[in-house]
Amino acid sequence: MAITAQMVKELREKTGAGMMDCKKALTETNGDMEKAIDFLREKGISKAAKKADRIAAEGSSLIKTNGSEAVILEVNSETDFVAKNEGFKQLLNELADHLLEVKPASLEDALASKMNNGSTVEEFITASIAKIGEKLTLRRFEIVSKPENGAFGAYLHMGGRIGVLTVLEGTEDEEVAKDVAMHVAAVNPKYITRDKVSAEEIEREREVLTQQALNEGKPEKIVAKMVEGRLNKFFEEICLLDQSFVKNPDEKVGKFVESKGATVKSFIRYEVGEGIEKRQDNFAEEVMNQVKK
Repeated sequence: MAITAQMVKELREKTGAGMMDCKKALTETNGDMEKAIDFLREKGISKAAKKADRIAAEGSSLIKTNGSEAVILEVNSETDFVAKNEGFKQLLNELADHLLEVKPASLEDALASKMNNGSTVEEFITASIAKIGEKLTLRRFEIVSKPENGAFGAYLHMGGRIGVLTVLEGTEDEEVAKDVAMHVAAVNPKYITRDKVSAEEIEREREVLTQQALNEGKPEKIVAKMVEGRLNKFFEEICLLDQSFVKNPDEKVGKFVESKGATVKSFIRYEVGEGIEKRQDNFAEEVMNQVKK
């Protein structure tokens, strides 16, 4: 039986499942709507779809390396209980391995890519939702490479609540790269060097600092000099190499890296759930939610 777009639409409305899942269910059941609903329920897909409007702002990040390539990814769950679950950790590891192997160009490509078991990443996550009992999402990932004379620095803080991946060139010492990653986790710089800060951002900060100085009653003739001094402080706050190294505050990160004969090529910092509006469950409610599952 030919499966029409209207049939797929109707099944989606009844179950909340994804379009491709609905089409597959109808194909498998020869267009029988009730059997297709049962098919989705049996696969756990309908159950998973009911969780689609929930907020998943917890979860974990993970970093994996393979030779000259590495991946950092974030997978979200609804509660931190699930993020500590072995099934969730296995999901993270399988996704990391797959992303390193396939190297998709975007999140959309990643979700559509086929895994070794024949399912797409999206289908794999949907099946995991049915097993684990919470909404799960692959939020983001990045695949990076290092030069031949370089090193990856991988650091996970609080079991993956913060994940940092650095790439250094000029040294193959992973401990040095990891020390830089630990600093990035703690201090959260925005840029590697001050020349990466846009002219617009610098000018905006200069205007704010100028107005602050004038509001403080400083004479106009010394305001410009004061502002340049305060701009240096601004760069120290946002630029990695200008910051005091967390493991030795008397030394700048730039000097530490330079002393190892290295340069910082890049860093990626993920903080789980950043930018997601989180629900306001209290601890007792969260426990009860878990008990009811």
